[in-house]
Amino acid sequence: MGKVIRKNYLKTLQTLHEQNLIKVVTGVRRCGKSTLLLQFQELLKAETDDNQVISINFDIPEYRFLAEKSWLEVYEFIEAALVSGKINYVFLDEIQNVVEFEKLLEGLFVHPEVDLYVTGSNACLLSSELATLLTGRAFEINVLPFSFAEYLEFTGMNDNIPRAFAEFVATGGFPEAVRLAAAGTTYAYQYLQNVFHNIYENDILTRYRVNSEHSYYKVVNFLTDTVGSPVSAGSIAKTMKNNNLRIDNKTVSSYIETLTAAYLFYRANRYDVKGKEHLSTQEKYYLVDTGLRNALLGKDLAADSGHLLENVVYLELIRRDNQVWTGKVNNLEVDFVARNKVGYTTYYQVSQTVQDPATLARELAPFDKIPDHNERILLTMDYETNSRNGVKQMNVTDWLLATKN
Repeated sequence: MGKVIRKNYLKTLQTLHEQNLIKVVTGVRRCGKSTLLLQFQELLKAETDDNQVISINFDIPEYRFLAEKSWLEVYEFIEAALVSGKINYVFLDEIQNVVEFEKLLEGLFVHPEVDLYVTGSNACLLSSELATLLTGRAFEINVLPFSFAEYLEFTGMNDNIPRAFAEFVATGGFPEAVRLAAAGTTYAYQYLQNVFHNIYENDILTRYRVNSEHSYYKVVNFLTDTVGSPVSAGSIAKTMKNNNLRIDNKTVSSYIETLTAAYLFYRANRYDVKGKEHLSTQEKYYLVDTGLRNALLGKDLAADSGHLLENVVYLELIRRDNQVWTGKVNNLEVDFVARNKVGYTTYYQVSQTVQDPATLARELAPFDKIPDHNERILLTMDYETNSRNGVKQMNVTDWLLATKN
């Protein structure tokens, strides 16, 4: 397996380098946050004294003793290591393990000789309390598992793109899972199951109340099985009740919040394209990695190929710094409404294939109802590319590997 330099994330870190901001690197456990920061530290060490780079990972035995101390003791430990009279680059990995970590961050942020970088696997890093305390001082960089382009770079499978994409969808982009998949998908799936259980034990049970592990896993499996489908806490509770499992809307909603807080799921809210307004019902949820979905459910991939493809596209849009919603136009649905960082909007439809004329007509119908002239893209696994009434049809893998979209 090759080494993957996470160029886009590194570019963002370099842009924010020495800016008066706390660089908050978030993302699900084992997605590569620590490796990313190590890569950035190597760039810094090439330009500065090694002693100016201070790195502490509160998740490893070497520094676990610090997580048991007060935030002030941790602050004093770091302050003692600073090189006086110079900018020190302080990296704190899995900071949520420190009690009252927000006070530690505030203290380091105001230190004139500290440029601060932190990571965590739980959204408590960006909780309302911390956001209020550090308003305007923190910049979030959300890291995802490997993209398809990074997967190819890591595996070197450039000679057969269709096969590589099929394996990418099956095992996903967690770096260690990709490595293990070379010996067989069973090893990759066992690893991914362990990742989920680790998240459950360390990021969920330690911070949130779970009334019943059985019902919690039922909610997890339901969301995992219905990626790309509109759901609500009420509809999930009703389904559970029909299967003789009593759980109320409030409990389902709280469980979903814990899953998004741990970056296992991403919520895509609905957007009324004609009315230009956000809708508060029937949102969709996408899993952080398709391999994790397959590991948890053990389902036949062919039966879910359309939803898996949609999940892949959603994650790629997020990687490309888009705000993403699911679209509503009259009584029709647009898979994704994506707005990039300069405010340009693009509409996407995703389908496994549109070779059947009826399927093609169904996928194009929402585009015809959109009143504006923003770009419209139809992504499929078909090799055919075309333009119809302003709609650009592209092969998904071509789109995923394009440098700009």
